[in-house]
Amino acid sequence: MSTTNPVKGGFGNGRPFPLENGDRLTRVEFERRYEAMPRLTRAELIEGVVYMPSPVRQGRHGQPHSRLVGWLIQYEAGTPGVETGDNSTTRLDLDNEPQPDAVLFIDPERGGQARVSADDYIEGAPELVIEVAGSHVSLALNAKLHVYRRSGVREYIVWRVQDAEIDWFVLRDGRYDRLTPGADGVTRSEIFPGLWLDSAALLRGDLAVVLSVVQLGIASPEHAAFVARLNPPAPSGGPTTPLTA
Repeated sequence: MSTTNPVKGGFGNGRPFPLENGDRLTRVEFERRYEAMPRLTRAELIEGVVYMPSPVRQGRHGQPHSRLVGWLIQYEAGTPGVETGDNSTTRLDLDNEPQPDAVLFIDPERGGQARVSADDYIEGAPELVIEVAGSHVSLALNAKLHVYRRSGVREYIVWRVQDAEIDWFVLRDGRYDRLTPGADGVTRSEIFPGLWLDSAALLRGDLAVVLSVVQLGIASPEHAAFVARLNPPAPSGGPTTPLTA
């Protein structure tokens, strides 16, 4: 297993060592090496360890990933004040810089807990993180789950593709509890009113139902109240008052 190079600058010519799966690095060193590998599309730092996934398969990852992002985009389109991210590197702490498959977060000026840094990375915990676990289920439900919980990610969804299961966790009193579907089979976010998911429809590939259900959520009174809280009318001659936690 590789370790952090003790000589500042990496190689003698000043170039950093390339990232390797299993490297143990600080976040600063991880970013330095990542930026020196411009063709590298994905690498994560979880509890100080570098993870570099294998090439992405369509059925196990690419297709499920795109469908979840489409679901989030539908919600974002009807919810001014929230933002979707796809594979956005996220700085959580000095030992953790994951690259979640998708995130949904509230604009920090409207009371959100994450922000986009000057160098265009997400900093802090997005309100919702999604991981598609095509093969590395243990990583998603162990190390990543604990990191996201500790960092304050308020809801966490894991699609276990090979198990044909979707786990939706919500942070309550410092621990993750599972959200359970209602009698109609629809799971409803506690953090994002109107973000509704028919998991069974998503698992069987019925996108028309998935999108119609989230549209019903967007049309709900609780969603309207949420949008109103995110976007209060500006006082005459004054700035908009942001949403408070």
